[in-house]
Amino acid sequence: MSDRPCIFSFFAGSGFLDLGFETNGFKLVYVNEIFPPFMAAYRYSRQVLNLPLPEYGYHDGEVGDVTQLLDGLQTQHLRELVQDCRKSHNIVGFIGGPPCPDFSIGGKNKGRLGDNGKLSASYVELICRNLPDFFLFENVKGLWKTKKHRLFFESLKQQLLEAGYILTERLINAIEYGVPQDRERIILIGFRNSFINDIGIKIGSENFLPEEIFPWDNHILYPQTRVFAYPWCKCEPFQENSIIPCPDGIPQELTVEHWFRKNNVLKHPNAENCFQPRAGITRFAAIDEGDDSKKSFKRLHRWRYSPTACYGNNEVHLHPYKIRRISVAEALAIQSLPATFVLPENMSLTNMFKTIGNGVPYLASKALAKTIFDFLGTGAKNAVDIFKLTTV
Repeated sequence: MSDRPCIFSFFAGSGFLDLGFETNGFKLVYVNEIFPPFMAAYRYSRQVLNLPLPEYGYHDGEVGDVTQLLDGLQTQHLRELVQDCRKSHNIVGFIGGPPCPDFSIGGKNKGRLGDNGKLSASYVELICRNLPDFFLFENVKGLWKTKKHRLFFESLKQQLLEAGYILTERLINAIEYGVPQDRERIILIGFRNSFINDIGIKIGSENFLPEEIFPWDNHILYPQTRVFAYPWCKCEPFQENSIIPCPDGIPQELTVEHWFRKNNVLKHPNAENCFQPRAGITRFAAIDEGDDSKKSFKRLHRWRYSPTACYGNNEVHLHPYKIRRISVAEALAIQSLPATFVLPENMSLTNMFKTIGNGVPYLASKALAKTIFDFLGTGAKNAVDIFKLTTV
């Protein structure tokens, strides 16, 4: 690889997935997000982080709508950008997590026929038309595990196989990568067959990368079999502003309280962004610390990981030892964002929590980026070795 691989990002949200790739060996050149408030937050956060503008710009709202990218001039424009990118860079990748409530067990469950469900098919169509060297597709567990949605998922994979991709997939959990959150997601990664051959990786006639070739385990810090076996705190009576020391025998770096302190959430620019209930304070106080058994009001435990950061569909996460919901700063910490990541003040609270809940946790994004980079590096090394052998 003579230069950093280039990334075209789709359904970018506020940039959590992109940030993981950009800080781990990849160059972000194109950003597409179909919801303007998320794109505005994306631009703002990058400005605060002092990151460069993507070479081919931002594409949002009607102009950058993914379904429009499948039509006429938009299709040609994207193809030209991909071709232009290839002139100066060896490797081009597409990354994206199409909106997922239609496949979510707790969401709308409309599947491939829902407005959001259709976007997964649109993303796969974009990949097949533009043929990047590799792609990453992220979605909720329901797409992979629910029987009726699984058929749709398999049809998407078949389309990619027919377009010449070799695939690998895994149901990951963000906690494996150091995120203080039990969050399962299906990750599908594909590489062009011709690209695999070009970089010198030999896999025979298989359509799927064998487990021993793609390094899924390289950046797992806490294997699931071990992480859920720790003696995690369960529930204890809620007491406002109580002080409880961290118990022995658990990895403190996977706890809510560790990340609240790490990101200094009370001094964070988004510390005051919090829903203030008109009523129900008494009800808040009645829920034990750590009781996340109910569908809606879940109180986090300070010395445990959070349930999936999902703040829609009436799901409410309460602060472990304060009589309130968690703040935007605290939600960002649970998504393992750097303390310097900030959402704009003029964004609505609803959109703030929605974009946080939709995002790929930063540490998981970093690990996925590193895993792909490791694989590309292995291929580059193989290609060099093969070159040496053939020129001796």
